[in-house]
Amino acid sequence: MALAINPILIGGREYLPLIEGGKGVSITTGKSSGAWAATGGIGTFSGVNADSYDENGVAIPQVFRGKTRRERHEELVAYGIRGGIAQAKIAYEQSNGQGRINMNVLWEMGGAERILHGILEGAKGLIHGITCGAGMPYRLSEIAAKYGVHYYPIVSSGRAFRALWKRAYFKASELLGGVVYEDPWRAGGHNGLSNSEDPEKPEDPYPRVVQLRQQMNEFGLQHVPIIMAGGVWFLREWRDWLNNPEVGPIAFQFGTRPLVTTESPISKTWKEKLLTLKNGDVFLNKFSPTGFYSSAVRNPFLQDLIGRSERQVAYTPEPVGEHSAELLIGQRKRPVYLTPEDHSHAIAWMASGQSETLRTPDSTLVFVTPEKAEEIHRDQVACMGCLSHCAFSNWAQDESGTTGKKADPRSFCIQKTLQSISHGGDVEHELMFAGHNAYRFAEDTFYSNGFIPSVKQLVDRILTGD
Repeated sequence: MALAINPILIGGREYLPLIEGGKGVSITTGKSSGAWAATGGIGTFSGVNADSYDENGVAIPQVFRGKTRRERHEELVAYGIRGGIAQAKIAYEQSNGQGRINMNVLWEMGGAERILHGILEGAKGLIHGITCGAGMPYRLSEIAAKYGVHYYPIVSSGRAFRALWKRAYFKASELLGGVVYEDPWRAGGHNGLSNSEDPEKPEDPYPRVVQLRQQMNEFGLQHVPIIMAGGVWFLREWRDWLNNPEVGPIAFQFGTRPLVTTESPISKTWKEKLLTLKNGDVFLNKFSPTGFYSSAVRNPFLQDLIGRSERQVAYTPEPVGEHSAELLIGQRKRPVYLTPEDHSHAIAWMASGQSETLRTPDSTLVFVTPEKAEEIHRDQVACMGCLSHCAFSNWAQDESGTTGKKADPRSFCIQKTLQSISHGGDVEHELMFAGHNAYRFAEDTFYSNGFIPSVKQLVDRILTGD
């Protein structure tokens, strides 16, 4: 039976209810999002550390020359504005006047508001909407209203949307293009799991989306579409959501599937890796310096972070209770005190080469090799403020310049690894975000024999229900 896939109405025009999810740091670009929009859907380029180009069309490396974090942060903001404008122009040209072009940003990225203003000012008329998550973007509607574009907050619960609406969004209701419900257990990249939700127990999205719709209806938003993101592969699997009065107007966001297209800028090696993943290869973890959960492919990069946290013990600076076993650490051989059991683990780790100890904000020690300790320190010193607050380097973009906490060696420099993998870095030794359905590439006959479709071929396939 054919699917009744109805268009969505935004700004008085109808579009395919298919959205390309934005993926940061040069993963969704003007080329890929413009191609998606050209099919009649909504393409989304990333405004997070986007690439700009020289006169020959070659991506300009983001090299930071400032001597201080604040100076490097200013460089990062400038790069971000130039890159976002460049991608908007490319997307607009590629779309051939079809569909819509949105820009995705993370509210917790460094300089988010300044970068939004800079790109929207420099690319007037080229961008139709802003999608934004990773935090509570209260000022998103205000910024959208200034430039006359629609906005699409990304939430994981009706409660989160209620807070945004009550505080700010009611003032610009006419520009609310849609509300993205991002499944916090299934989506790739950063996820919106709350402290009350169990990362090990995924919940059915249907009742959560119905609750979101009920909340929206209370605010008179019956006509505003919900965009289902995270876990979407075959539309036929969502048949019961279509033309369902409990769900209301619905569209679907695809984040992982567009990675394997000819227009996708990721490397051939990365695409080939995605085609071989198995169920369970994507791991929900809390290593990100943002403090949010995130989902990424379990590779040696992630395994190193897992091992780093497993080689961890609590310590006290003086003997207290069970913390009676002395351990001498650092070049000065300063004593700390562990439990006898942890002391035996520590001695074994040090004997195996994990001889350097790094203190965490939680009064624990992690054990790493001297080479890893040097790399961690070097990355922390080189921080350029890519986040509003960074647990790894303890940077904060406010006047203080610091979170006030000790830098956390259990995390990593997210800017460094995402820039590397998006520009041809080794996919085994960099962070590779992906949705939990990525294993379906290997099971989907559409990708048999390593077939990589164009964006149009992918959209045509999706519209069949597959």
